[in-house]
Amino acid sequence: MLHRTYNDQDCSVARALEVVGERWTILILRDAFLGIRRFDDFQRSLGVARNVLQTRLRRLVDEGLLERRRYQERPLRHEYVLTPRGEDLWPVLLALMEWGDHHRTERATAPRALHRGCGGTLTQRCTCTRCEAEIDVGDVELRYDGAGTRAA
Repeated sequence: MLHRTYNDQDCSVARALEVVGERWTILILRDAFLGIRRFDDFQRSLGVARNVLQTRLRRLVDEGLLERRRYQERPLRHEYVLTPRGEDLWPVLLALMEWGDHHRTERATAPRALHRGCGGTLTQRCTCTRCEAEIDVGDVELRYDGAGTRAA
């Protein structure tokens, strides 16, 4: 877990990493996007220790990224479903997948995200909401409450 060390500044990246910046957490979210919902299925898919999985799932529920829903009474069992807040992380996971495909995986063996409708490969692109231009990192500046700008 990332500890806050940004007392004198507002850092959105650090705040996001406080929630999702741990390896098991991001892999749990990946599996949730792939349709896994039940504790035992997460555990089987990830091979993570049960106590670690329990802690990470509880944190994701507490942060509002997953919702814990009862699916069985006897014995009492729950499943974990992505919330709209959790679903908002889809572009982040897609970007990580694309980066991993490009830099860390043999292309022939990597699973690819495909558009179910036509079979095309998905990509994560940055576009401007005003002019719809595709943006590279060199085209970005960060603004802090009108107090100045800084290149990304």
